[in-house]
Amino acid sequence: MFIQTEPTPNPNTMKFLPGREIAPDEPREFAVPDDAAGSLLPESLFAVDGVTGVFCGADYVSVSKDETVDWSHIKPAILGAIMDALESGKPLFSGDAMAAEEELPEGPAREIKELIDTRVRPAVARDGGDIIFKGFDEQNGIVALVMRGACAGCPSSTATLKQGIENLLKHYVPEVREVVAVG
Repeated sequence: MFIQTEPTPNPNTMKFLPGREIAPDEPREFAVPDDAAGSLLPESLFAVDGVTGVFCGADYVSVSKDETVDWSHIKPAILGAIMDALESGKPLFSGDAMAAEEELPEGPAREIKELIDTRVRPAVARDGGDIIFKGFDEQNGIVALVMRGACAGCPSSTATLKQGIENLLKHYVPEVREVVAVG
């Protein structure tokens, strides 16, 4: 099995592309080792010394590392963990990691979520991350988004959020005044 790697805009996150489906139903984030309990792939990755986060997209795995650890020291172990998990034939994840999607009311919130899902998420997935719509405060015009994977903690995420996503949403949804990242 050959696994390609790509850097991401976040120097502490690398994207691993094994050439097969990982989480085709919905991206899955494992921010801490406890999140990975019972899930083969993320548990295996957290077992590598220096790994601090795992994000699984449709056909890739983004792995975040501690800034004091060099990629050249942990990359072979990460590649081995991914390869072993994929070749095991066992399920990569335990249970259903997908959250139930809440019904959005008509209006700006629905428009914003559709723009995020169709225009923003595919673009940030190319960089190994994901952005999730959390809510829209209609009274103040504030959109709340959660940044995951390579986007979380990325030095360029503020620019992406303000100059990219905020401008896009303001253009299509005049009620939007500001976009903020939340926990």
